[in-house]
Amino acid sequence: MAQEGFQLRAFCFLDSMQAQFASFVGTITQGDLPVEGMASLYVEMAPGNEVFRVVDVAVKATEARPGAQVVEREFGMFEVHSPSQAAVIQAGESVLERLGLSVEDRVKPAIASLQMITNVDPYQAQLLNRFRRGSMLVPGETLLVVEVAPAAYINLAANEAEKGANIKIIHISSVGRFGRMWFSGSEAEILAARDAAVSAIETVTGRPG
Repeated sequence: MAQEGFQLRAFCFLDSMQAQFASFVGTITQGDLPVEGMASLYVEMAPGNEVFRVVDVAVKATEARPGAQVVEREFGMFEVHSPSQAAVIQAGESVLERLGLSVEDRVKPAIASLQMITNVDPYQAQLLNRFRRGSMLVPGETLLVVEVAPAAYINLAANEAEKGANIKIIHISSVGRFGRMWFSGSEAEILAARDAAVSAIETVTGRPG
């Protein structure tokens, strides 16, 4: 059972990791490396230290493997993945059962900020490229910046945006109070990516944060 004061902030299932998204995750993960096509589950919670107990449940339940286990000042987050969607779903169900919660006990995500910058200036491109872990931002492209809370849901937004448009992943950050992603491409493709990301976030159910 969940301890008093426990909060299930995010319970975020990805049915099929896209090529760029999986590749980006591979550059930052300290655990098992995912590849394109795998299913994935991100779970965020508070207090952060609860993540150790919950990861133990997830990895013992099925063949799903852990890619991330992060504890920061406020929250804890973990990710598991597998070529089998059923294994990832079962891992999630085992976690919820142990906590005595349902998926509807998660916090419903919201978009905190959304910006599009057309014809990116060369100097701004250079500044952003200093901090990215994905593709290079090229001057003249359109940049999409999305901020989501709880943070782990930015992974869903990013993966669905890649499904819906021909874009480049510049950077994704999914730890902390807000999750952020930077994508670039043509203006038309960025508009399509924006719509896909917004739709993905808006369709997630849950309780008010």
